[in-house]
Amino acid sequence: MNAADLERYANVASRAADLARAETLPRFRAVAVEPKPDGTVVTEADRAAEHAIRAFLRAETPGFGILGEELGEEAGERGRPMWVIDPIDGTFAYARGVPLFTTLLALVEEGETVVGLIDVPRANERYVGWLGGGAWRDGTRVHASAERDLARAMVAHADAPSFRRVGQEGLLAHLRATCSLLRGYTDAFGHALVLGGGVDVMVHPNLAVWDIAATRLLVPEAGGACFEFQHASGRQGALLGSPALVEELATHLVLDGGHA
Repeated sequence: MNAADLERYANVASRAADLARAETLPRFRAVAVEPKPDGTVVTEADRAAEHAIRAFLRAETPGFGILGEELGEEAGERGRPMWVIDPIDGTFAYARGVPLFTTLLALVEEGETVVGLIDVPRANERYVGWLGGGAWRDGTRVHASAERDLARAMVAHADAPSFRRVGQEGLLAHLRATCSLLRGYTDAFGHALVLGGGVDVMVHPNLAVWDIAATRLLVPEAGGACFEFQHASGRQGALLGSPALVEELATHLVLDGGHA
């Protein structure tokens, strides 16, 4: 794809996010939670938003594949890109009335994300970028942090149980011992804060493909580093933000029984 194509598909993603907002915002603080077999939760709003996104993407990009958290995969034509959707990232927060949920969209071509979007509806902020085109928040280019000192950095992290589930308790203990500005800005809301440099680095040890697909493009396009690591379970984690801090924290990961 050329730059004009990528920018056009970024606009398609943004219009799809508008449709998701139309489903999620009216239902905020007004939906019941349903448990899923994997221990996470879902709401009527998740499904309605994903249905709306899918219908729009089918019409705008015929032949493209679609993979979504709630409704599974629709195969596209051979060799065509695939959209990856998380209609509400942070459903726990959404269902409890916490306004830090997001919608995530990514366009993946030959295994590489080429367009990424993080929408933060209740903050009325949208982060979007494409390969080689930078990362943008509502039309203004954003830049990740260049902080080099972990002791003075603003550090965000996912919830503590996610570290235990994948054997990264030591990394969380290191953060608690080292960082004076440690904050639980979890889910893709934390990813968005990294893009604008408000958070210097984020540690997210337990992610699904739709959680990271947009971020793995947006953070490098904002000048930051995105270091991904795999777990034996098939899930993955990521360190996001200042390149120097990502490099430092990577040495505290425990992978395959030893440190990275």
